[in-house]
Amino acid sequence: MRPELHCVFPPFRLDLANEQLWRGSDEIRLRGKTFAVLRFLVGHPGQLVTKAALLDAVWAETAVSDTMPTICVGELRKVLGDQAKTPSFIETVHGRGYRFIANVTTAAVAAPTIKQSPVPAPIMVGREEELAQIRGWFAKACAGTRQVVFVSGEPGIGKTTFVRAFLDAIARDGAARIGRGQCIEQYGSGEPYMPVLEALTRLGQEPEGERLREILRRVAPTWLAQMPSLVTAEDRARLQSETQGVTRQRMLREMTEAIEAMAADAPLILLLEDLHWSDFSTLELLARIARRTEAARLMVLGTYRPVAMLVGEHPLRAMKEELELHQQCVDLRLKLLSEARVADYLSLRFSDGEAARSFGGLAPVIHQRTEGNPLFMVNVVDYLVAQGSTLEASRIETPRGIRQMIERNLERLGADEQAILQSASVAGVGFSAAAVAAALERPVNEVETCCASLSRREQFLAAAGDSSWPDGTVAASFRFQHVLYRDVLYERTPAGRRIELHQRIAAREETAYGERAGEIAAELADHYSRANDNPKAVKYFQLAGERAAARGALVEAARHYVRALELLNELPD
Repeated sequence: MRPELHCVFPPFRLDLANEQLWRGSDEIRLRGKTFAVLRFLVGHPGQLVTKAALLDAVWAETAVSDTMPTICVGELRKVLGDQAKTPSFIETVHGRGYRFIANVTTAAVAAPTIKQSPVPAPIMVGREEELAQIRGWFAKACAGTRQVVFVSGEPGIGKTTFVRAFLDAIARDGAARIGRGQCIEQYGSGEPYMPVLEALTRLGQEPEGERLREILRRVAPTWLAQMPSLVTAEDRARLQSETQGVTRQRMLREMTEAIEAMAADAPLILLLEDLHWSDFSTLELLARIARRTEAARLMVLGTYRPVAMLVGEHPLRAMKEELELHQQCVDLRLKLLSEARVADYLSLRFSDGEAARSFGGLAPVIHQRTEGNPLFMVNVVDYLVAQGSTLEASRIETPRGIRQMIERNLERLGADEQAILQSASVAGVGFSAAAVAAALERPVNEVETCCASLSRREQFLAAAGDSSWPDGTVAASFRFQHVLYRDVLYERTPAGRRIELHQRIAAREETAYGERAGEIAAELADHYSRANDNPKAVKYFQLAGERAAARGALVEAARHYVRALELLNELPD
């Protein structure tokens, strides 16, 4: 392993080559400008560094407010565990600047083994009442009264952040097993039981997953046959042979009984996100679970956008209205944040006194611009911080819409980062770095490095573990922090470029899966149809229809067959 130049000030280590701060084997995430401030201070140990010197060194080509060094120093004190009044690392020289007072040594050492840091929880404010409600419903579930809870709200309202805060607290307490699945806009509506299969696969891969696999073998063999990562190839072939001619009713009955058996061991929470993109079969299963009257320590938690249900005859709308009529579900609608809650967010984000005072007076302006939409609020604050203006921020003309605001923040990134993000948007909301590398015809490690850097800076992406393909490809996976980020990037990509990227991604994934390509037939069908490769799209829509029919999901099968026939009619005779 090659040596790298580090600056060491125990217990911290500053990796100058890779622009990373370490404490032992744990990486500490810093914004780019904050890292640059730390690097400059450490490079001048024991010396007075004026604010003017920091501004010249870090913001040489940008006109910013002189409060920016204060904001960055406040962030550094927070991660270093330093106190302004009794400093161990950064001393404030009042009215002049700062002095780095810790002992600094420089050493050439082997790069540390990277230990992936947990994704930090986003700052959440103004949801105390809603958290109390959902905790009350969870208590009922633990007592044996099954709960079906919908969390709804407009895009950017913070549904994922809210649900994550609730589930993280449950996970810390070890109060329940949690299965997480997500519907995908591009092809989720045509892949039967997609979020449920994802949630169960994740549970089956956990250290205690053998118990779940045993329940599925005994109670729901037709389902286990759909989860290749949980069984050997031989077992899967045997299960598929034994479950030929499966019916929709059998699939529903087996999974209902399996979920109740899982909840008998310990309380079970099944999270299904973005149900407005759900397939019909998943909604039918959810309704069947909700209508059961038997005792079960079970909570099904679903998120959706109300506005998406107003378009056409959305099946989620009819299903939810019927469940509500019989008091078999509850709906928790998240509201926009008040001006006071925006002020709370600013005070939590900028814990340093001077920085907090600089931003504190902006709460009315930010609330007026964003109407209290949390995602819009975060993007506006990011934009103001990047502009470097705090005292004059109220006079900066920020975009009025959230999509325009996202566009403006994207433009702050380098051309290479934008190109990788655009290709990632074609790959999907969640994606493997290998797919993006194929789209760009670049090495996987370059894409991984760029995406990991964006994830560490909490810009647009979040790390999502690793992904592996049947051909042995293993690469890091990432997910857009919000689907709106993916949508804006996808729309920015020229149509001709999108076709080219879809084609490359589809071809790479098709090769990687080989004989098992049918497992991702719906995804390949979507990519090839968007790439205008109709012969390949017809092939995979037909295969996706056959797979749906094999699960007894006739609605999804019909959709795939109809789409295949539509594309077939466009081909030459």
